[in-house]
Amino acid sequence: MSEQFKQALDGITRVRGVRGALMVTDDDGLIIADAVMEGVRGDAVAALAASLSARMAKATVGAGVGEQHFLHLQAENGTLLSMPAPNGVLIVVLAENDVNVGLVRLEMLRAVEAVK
Repeated sequence: MSEQFKQALDGITRVRGVRGALMVTDDDGLIIADAVMEGVRGDAVAALAASLSARMAKATVGAGVGEQHFLHLQAENGTLLSMPAPNGVLIVVLAENDVNVGLVRLEMLRAVEAVK
């Protein structure tokens, strides 16, 4: 993992409530770089996020609202956030439900800059 990617993910994982952050390929969900807590199945999170992101991208374009910029999925036991980045990369965050989503989003935007 490049030092630049590691620093970008470290910025995300420093936010209270974040359980893991990953950079994955947007087409098949392969992990490029990750920083996840023990017990988090990064491969499963990556595959799920890539699949959800692809489906939402089709749905938003089909609905006529344009390309998606941020996906926030809140479930009973946690939150999944994803954001597309250049070059076919997806930034993915797994967090607790009470995480400060705005702060995480800012860190994700910084991570997008690291991918450029």
